[in-house]
Amino acid sequence: MDLRLPPSVHVLERNWLSSNNVLLIGPGDTALIDSGYVTHASQTLALVRHVLGARPLDRLLNTHLHSDHCGGNAALQAAYGCHTAIPALDADKVARWDDDALSFRATGQQCPRFGFDGVLAPGDVLRLGGLRWQVLAAPGHDPHALLIFCAEEGVLVSGDALWQDGFGVIFPELAGEPGFDEVGATLELIDSLAPRVVIPGHGPVFGDVDAALERARQRLDYLAADPARNARNAVKVLVKFLLLERGKIALATLPGLLAAIPLIERVRSAMLGMDADELGEWAATALVRAGAARIEGEHLLDV
Repeated sequence: MDLRLPPSVHVLERNWLSSNNVLLIGPGDTALIDSGYVTHASQTLALVRHVLGARPLDRLLNTHLHSDHCGGNAALQAAYGCHTAIPALDADKVARWDDDALSFRATGQQCPRFGFDGVLAPGDVLRLGGLRWQVLAAPGHDPHALLIFCAEEGVLVSGDALWQDGFGVIFPELAGEPGFDEVGATLELIDSLAPRVVIPGHGPVFGDVDAALERARQRLDYLAADPARNARNAVKVLVKFLLLERGKIALATLPGLLAAIPLIERVRSAMLGMDADELGEWAATALVRAGAARIEGEHLLDV
């Protein structure tokens, strides 16, 4: 399997709290796609500086504006003064820094305020790392998410639209908006592109795209057959995110913590039919059963 990337493309693989960062070093300028989570901002800066050396970071782009993909924007802007481009349909929310419209408060996550200098829209063509890249719409996980594709090299930066084993939470469905069909259409688009290699938002670079698409379609069918499955998955993912960020959570505080997160509270009351204590107990048990957490004394711990 050919996983070779062009010499100008450098993947900084992170963990599941921060997204992967894609650093593109061209003869004229440098660019970074996605910036990780805020608590890892110093690590992001160190990784970028290690690869760039004395060169500046000229451009910063985001595939979508979830906190684990744009939480380092402010730090990179402060360090480099880099030109920043975000998805066009999110521009007004960022300009106003609308906490209700942006996803950070709704998911109980952090993101320092950042600005932007330009926007990215489907149909745009970019020159990054000396290569030609197309910007394509990838709704589903996030309605305004984007793919960035280099047809010449067969390299796809997929964000959270496709991982080696699935895709990101289908958040629109949790807000009463369509998402399942959009994920399906995005998977079809990726299939039509026939990428040779995919750089996902999380996890390793991979090349067996047909197998990944088949797993993703099976996952989509499973979730769409019962929307409560998507809701339960979202709760598990958001609690795991909190554990990644904090390391541990007192079990006694978990119901109140979840009740204070607007998206989880909406899912609990509208889709899952549990009270706050039941949801807290269910989430802890589900994460332990999945091997994503453990209980030690009175605390839920990340593993």
